Amino acid sequence: MTAPLTVVIFGASGDLTARKLIPALYRLDVLGLLPDETKIVGVSRREYTDEVFRETIQPMVKQSSGISWLQGPWTQFAKRISYVSADAEKPEGIQKLNAWLQNRENNQGGRRLYYLSVGPELYPGIVTRLGEAGMNKEDGGYRRLIIEKPFGRDRRSARDLNNILHQHFTEDQIYRIDHYLGKDTVQNIMVFRFANTLFEPLWNHKYIDHVQITVSEKVVIGKRGAFYDTTGVLRDMFQSHILQVMAMLAMEYPTRLTAERIRNEKVKVLESIRIPTMEDAKKSMVLGQYTGYRKEPGVGANSKTPTYAAVKLMIENWRWQGIPFYLRSGKGLNARYSEVVIQFQRPPHLMFPLQKGHSLESNRITLVLQPNDSIRLNFQTKVPSVDSYRLEPQDLSFVYGQAYQGQQLPEAYERLLLDAIQGEASLFMRSDEIERAWEIMDPIIAASELADAPDPNEYAINSQGPECANGLFSEGQSWQPIVPN
Repeated sequence: MTAPLTVVIFGASGDLTARKLIPALYRLDVLGLLPDETKIVGVSRREYTDEVFRETIQPMVKQSSGISWLQGPWTQFAKRISYVSADAEKPEGIQKLNAWLQNRENNQGGRRLYYLSVGPELYPGIVTRLGEAGMNKEDGGYRRLIIEKPFGRDRRSARDLNNILHQHFTEDQIYRIDHYLGKDTVQNIMVFRFANTLFEPLWNHKYIDHVQITVSEKVVIGKRGAFYDTTGVLRDMFQSHILQVMAMLAMEYPTRLTAERIRNEKVKVLESIRIPTMEDAKKSMVLGQYTGYRKEPGVGANSKTPTYAAVKLMIENWRWQGIPFYLRSGKGLNARYSEVVIQFQRPPHLMFPLQKGHSLESNRITLVLQPNDSIRLNFQTKVPSVDSYRLEPQDLSFVYGQAYQGQQLPEAYERLLLDAIQGEASLFMRSDEIERAWEIMDPIIAASELADAPDPNEYAINSQGPECANGLFSEGQSWQPIVPN
């Protein structure tokens, strides 16, 4: 007999549960990927019954599911959902949940996936209560813990949190989630590199001039000012999303497609990134703040919190020696757009004459991660003419939506929740990954928060960010414009 599977969502009354987690589980169920014995229990302090909880989240699930929403499948799926009103930070609250679980499992044990969809300040208390109640013990099935970012504010706080987690859960029970790694197009980075022989021989310092990683957001802070003003773009985006993409781009070939081998290679990249001194950090970043940020609700009138950052990092290993990685992210920009640009070196000698005022554009590969997921290869062509060699760059393009018509790209949380249920940890972060990423970012963040640090460069909403961001580049290099196709 198969052991019962229960997905326990702490913070069930929050936005993430209704907007992402329940819709993802619903779609997995529609696709037939949820085990038949799966139950979902929401845990929160609000006084809901099972039925009221289902009715409360249904409109958001319907909105999030789009064309995949059907009333019949939802009615069947909703039968999986229950609710326990409890304060999980208190012993009596966690005991109430434990009694519910034991009753469902008939005291025969079962598989449990605990999802902490709560504020990071609640992580230690809930984890401690779970451990004290013995709910971490794998009795008749697994116990897995999913933790949302932010995972600490710096290396010290991340290490402290890891220590608390490891007091009650083993490392292989812990799944630190970064939804960015759940995107199909991010996972395709590994397929593009390691399933094709065409590009991998060029993927090194002999042929590549530099690499650009862009995560552009069109939205502004809005009602999140109180949270964001103590966080900023460097903590919010760089330490997690962007460094993870960088590690996947730069890592060596894993001998097998297993969690430990993939994560080992990513850690090797992070260990090879040069940690800047405070003085180097000042020179290797450009900070910006969109016009009007200081007037957002919850933001200080003299806030220096950056809403935009561009950072230059170097990897000191054989493959990437001397190749700069330029990373940027910002809010209030002209588009929601994420891409990776591999900029190749110029030909060492060009026999074709260039028109006056024109320079040669080097070949580049662009991996568009969102929204119009695609891969572009840019190369030089001869413009048709009988009397000259005039060069013009053109693109070869692969667009997911055109190649796989009728196939909807899965949402990140669908892939990550299914992986956690199945025990596949490749797309989740290990404790040493987290701590090393903070070690890289700590001096950069510290330099941005110095008392005598200049104000971030102001930039207009719906722009490409501060114009001075190109100052990070060497001569002949510049940011590719944020113009999604």
